[in-house]
Amino acid sequence: MRHYFIGLLVASLFFSFSAAALKVGVTAGPHADIVNKVSELAKKQGLEINVIEFNDFILPNEALNTGDLDANSFQHEQFLNEQIETREYKVKAIAKTVVMPLGVYSTKLKSLNDLSKGAKIIIPNDPTNGGRALKLLAKNGVIDVKDVANPSILDITSNPKNLSFIEIEAALIPRSLPDVEAGITNTDWVLQASLDPKSALVHEDKDSPYVNVVAVRAEDETKADILKFVELYHSQEIRDFIESTYKGAVIPAW
Repeated sequence: MRHYFIGLLVASLFFSFSAAALKVGVTAGPHADIVNKVSELAKKQGLEINVIEFNDFILPNEALNTGDLDANSFQHEQFLNEQIETREYKVKAIAKTVVMPLGVYSTKLKSLNDLSKGAKIIIPNDPTNGGRALKLLAKNGVIDVKDVANPSILDITSNPKNLSFIEIEAALIPRSLPDVEAGITNTDWVLQASLDPKSALVHEDKDSPYVNVVAVRAEDETKADILKFVELYHSQEIRDFIESTYKGAVIPAW
């Protein structure tokens, strides 16, 4: 039901935009800010880009697959591939954008070593980011997990502190931190909640394999407007904007 009402809102936005403009879906926060900056550059070169914001990880791919968007820029490639496999979308990644390091956040702890026995930890409920969160904890010696691409809670092989894991939407994790000892989520949701990414107890490093991408429908990857959008995204102006705005919390990946 929630997706239905969001879908109606998004649909109304589509009809309000010019049909000739390139419609690019993003999630609120850094992805939206960056693509809005790209849109400013594009306008100077005669390309109109309508930036459509979502507060959901699923709808931007649904909208792209059905043709309501021309492209989207909000997800890493592993998430996209999982969506393609499970939902049979006819879309593909065509360009790298940024890395948003996943981090462990807490309003109660100063170190992962302070986790108490039986503590509650919230992680994203989508398979790729949930697995990514568990891998981050494993890398820092909190748990052990099976060596699989996207480990789930069922793949935890050692949990010395008997931690309890709660899966919720990644966007809701920052506001849920007071209810648990720690939460693990993406930088974009952290920034949107006005939290400092540098406050993470631990986070992925700049070599994270979870690079975000521009996705389009397979038949559109060589369209002139799409290629121009990617060219402008990969410009020095956008790199400078990202580096000066986010100061390492969001990292250019091209």
